[in-house]
Amino acid sequence: MANHQKDFLFVLIKSLSKSEKRQFKIFASRLETSSNTKFIELFNILDKSETYDEKLILKSGIIKKVQLSNLKSYLYKQILVSIRLNIPSQNIRYQLREQIDFAVILYNKGLYKQSLKILDKTKMIALENDEKYMAYEIVEFEKLIESQYITRSIQGRADELVIQAKELNYRNTISSKLSNLSLQLYGIMLKTGYVKNDEEYKYIDDYFNKHISKLDESKFGFREKYWFYNANLWRSFLVQDFLASYKYAYKWVRLFYDNPNMIYQNPVFFLKGNHYFLESLYMLKYKSNFKKYLTLLEETIQDPRFPVNDNIASLSFLYIYNNKLNYHILEGTFAESEYLIPEILEKIKIHSEHLDEHHEMLFFYKIASIYFGNEKYNESIYYLDKIINNKNLTMREDLMCFARLLSLIAHYELGKDYYLENHLKSTYKFLLKMNDLHEVQKEIIKFMRNLNNFYPADIKKEFIKMRERFIELEKNTYEKRAFLYLDIISWLESKIENRKIADIIKEKAKLYSR
Repeated sequence: MANHQKDFLFVLIKSLSKSEKRQFKIFASRLETSSNTKFIELFNILDKSETYDEKLILKSGIIKKVQLSNLKSYLYKQILVSIRLNIPSQNIRYQLREQIDFAVILYNKGLYKQSLKILDKTKMIALENDEKYMAYEIVEFEKLIESQYITRSIQGRADELVIQAKELNYRNTISSKLSNLSLQLYGIMLKTGYVKNDEEYKYIDDYFNKHISKLDESKFGFREKYWFYNANLWRSFLVQDFLASYKYAYKWVRLFYDNPNMIYQNPVFFLKGNHYFLESLYMLKYKSNFKKYLTLLEETIQDPRFPVNDNIASLSFLYIYNNKLNYHILEGTFAESEYLIPEILEKIKIHSEHLDEHHEMLFFYKIASIYFGNEKYNESIYYLDKIINNKNLTMREDLMCFARLLSLIAHYELGKDYYLENHLKSTYKFLLKMNDLHEVQKEIIKFMRNLNNFYPADIKKEFIKMRERFIELEKNTYEKRAFLYLDIISWLESKIENRKIADIIKEKAKLYSR
């Protein structure tokens, strides 16, 4: 990994937009001190550098090595202060935090009535925008003022605040429990992967039901519903219940579309919900709704009210283009989708600081799948090798596995027997080390190992036998996800019928009535 990615200050400076850099220089010009020129000079050096180079900084003579750490910390803080002062006005959380800070200032000056007036108004805004954590913080502050000073507030004020505090505390506790459950289920996913048998299914089901058994969904507000749907979605992903995934992802997405102001207040949650919903539609091959909601998502992101920042821009790219590729793979329109590839590769460079390696490799796998479906096997192998040779994907063995299997098939299609034999050996060794090897993976490697042993006249019969075997496996709840990574059945049918795999998939796509 490059050095510049390790230095937080350098990464922060490189993330600044032109307007943010201009705002920082205006802000910094107000801090006219003897040391001011040093941190501005450091900013300019790092801004102009392509990579972080400490030797270059020291060579400039602006500072000694022993002082560099402190100067970097000071510059880092001033950049954040500058950005904080120029936060877009539509960000409700910053507005609320600013008003609470104003109330604290008034409180410290002994202006209690003015402080309470600001707090009451801010609390109403917080509740309208479902910011219950901030609302609870405000109520606790109001209680502090009311309990310490004679404010001659309206009669019954104490009871009102106590009731509000109890209600907000209850709702925040529910949200916290559900968000904890969601995170714990996600942790299980990363540690053990999807369930592989009835015993594991029962464990997840019991674990989930134990945590939600006493909750009443009918009493939930927006945020409690959001976390409830989130937790249910992770549970359904874990147990590979595609219909339940669709159900709760749809509830998640509709929750936002039915409360449009929440889309702009919680854009990350909105984007993630849409991604999981589209993924569920892809798993169910629900074409019409897939296209409808992908288009709707694009239109919403382009709405002038939709927030814009580096994180949201990267997530928007990730989810939009990921699902554009999914749609073409679902349709079998591989040739028509190739125009997306240079766009994606360019955008990966632009968003490289905000994308983890897993998502980059996932793009490469889908690009490889597009090329494979278009019978461009060398190009497919090129991108699969990027995944196979990546040593950092320890959490995504499934991606590594199917990259190797698809590479095997691509080498077979090219007739590269020598390379095929080497790949078979390395892939077999890799599969033996995997923790969650599925029957589909075992059958593919066994079939590929025996391919060269079949007489030419018998190969078609073997393809037919394997097709029947995989059709049976596809009916198994714990095996069907594997076919989303690699459509081995369509490939076998293309060999049996001596036709292009793209034509096979297109025909199947026309049969999807949904």
